Amino acid sequence: MRLIGKLAVSAALATVMAAAPVTLVPAQNASSGPTLVEAELPLTSLLALYRVRNPQRLEQVFQTLEENWSDGYYAPLIETTAFTSNWVARLATFEFLERMSGQSLGTDSQAWFQWLWNRPEAITADYADFKALIYRLVDPRFETYFSGRSDSARIRLDEIRWGGVVQDGIPPLRNPDMLTAEEADYLDDSNIVFGLEINGDARAYPQRVLAWHEMFVDTIGGVEIAGVYCTLCGTVIPYRTTVDGTNHVMGTSGFLYRSNKLMYDQATQSLWSTMRGEPVVGPLVDQGIRMEWEPVVTTTWGEWKRRHPDTQVLSLNTGHTRDYGEGVAYNRYFATDELMFNTPFNNDDLLNKQEVLGLRFPGAPDDQLAVDTAFLSENPIYTAEVGFQQIVVFTDSSGANRVYDPQEVVFAHYDGDASIVDVDGVAWTLSEDALTAEDSRTLQRLPAHRAFWFGWHAAFPETRLVM
Repeated sequence: MRLIGKLAVSAALATVMAAAPVTLVPAQNASSGPTLVEAELPLTSLLALYRVRNPQRLEQVFQTLEENWSDGYYAPLIETTAFTSNWVARLATFEFLERMSGQSLGTDSQAWFQWLWNRPEAITADYADFKALIYRLVDPRFETYFSGRSDSARIRLDEIRWGGVVQDGIPPLRNPDMLTAEEADYLDDSNIVFGLEINGDARAYPQRVLAWHEMFVDTIGGVEIAGVYCTLCGTVIPYRTTVDGTNHVMGTSGFLYRSNKLMYDQATQSLWSTMRGEPVVGPLVDQGIRMEWEPVVTTTWGEWKRRHPDTQVLSLNTGHTRDYGEGVAYNRYFATDELMFNTPFNNDDLLNKQEVLGLRFPGAPDDQLAVDTAFLSENPIYTAEVGFQQIVVFTDSSGANRVYDPQEVVFAHYDGDASIVDVDGVAWTLSEDALTAEDSRTLQRLPAHRAFWFGWHAAFPETRLVM
């Protein structure tokens, strides 16, 4: 997510605070400072506190707030410190948070968020409306995400963070222009692409283009697909957007959950999990809606083009002006192991941005497997089980991973390209949709995708890891 100007954020918040109902009234003795009208503060009143800039009056306000304290106020207080331009109130709020929590986290909002997320969730009944009030001044469409939706949230509302852009501020590519392999002279063979093939229709989506757009919405092999790229967590997942006859038109919400982008659907403005392909906040929650995902491979343009000479590939004619050079988008983010948005977890089993191959299946929702891609490169044939599903992963000489259902077949040799031999000496041929034996048996390709370790672990903290 690209961050927009902080001045715009501060101006929006200032407008919110100016419009917020004031429940602070002068006491009978004016020198005693403001008091509270209600014992239970509405969250809009927490915003009203930021009108006060005099340190002594702020301390009086926080003293009164302390006397009426609810742990549900931690979340909005921490959230507003990330936006307010009133530095006097901001510093006073951090001091107040330290006094109430017993923590010594100073002015580090990221540390405060992580502390909050490792506590039992405690939010007030109107916290969702608080988020609607805050963010509608950034983008009026944001209000619908939250207003009146506290009961429909299936993830922690206090873990939903704004990524710094408006709705579709990182513009999805909808029905994008495509080129033939011969026409795509802007690509070098070493450029990274995300490749998929559906019903014989092979497509390549270069990382250098998709990183600026984070989603493509296209029809591939007659199937409506939303390919979602979360650059922060290194994940590309192509979803079939038609579920039970309804096509969900997806977009980029502008919000994150555990540093993973949240999608939205245009019809209901529900928020959707990118990792799970299902709605997590809004009217579509608990309706059994889950988008199926297609297999995707991360490889090089040269390797994909060799395997699929008839492939189509994204054109640079996107309708947007960007520097689509290889490695330009998010170059600083990719150059370090630091995170832009933290998660509740600190896990050092692998580096944050080490890539893993993520495996999960609807039949076993509580079992997930992450396999270090460095391990797979050293073990080009790897077998395992995820829930009831047997898997075999073939990693070719370029480092690309493909997963299949072995159905009890045991494989002995892989040439790193397309030829495989099983322990009975039967030859098999690898393709994007299946393994095909010389006796015409086929083994189905299974969906899998890569992710940065921290992003996969944040979404599935109970995952197994092979490294």
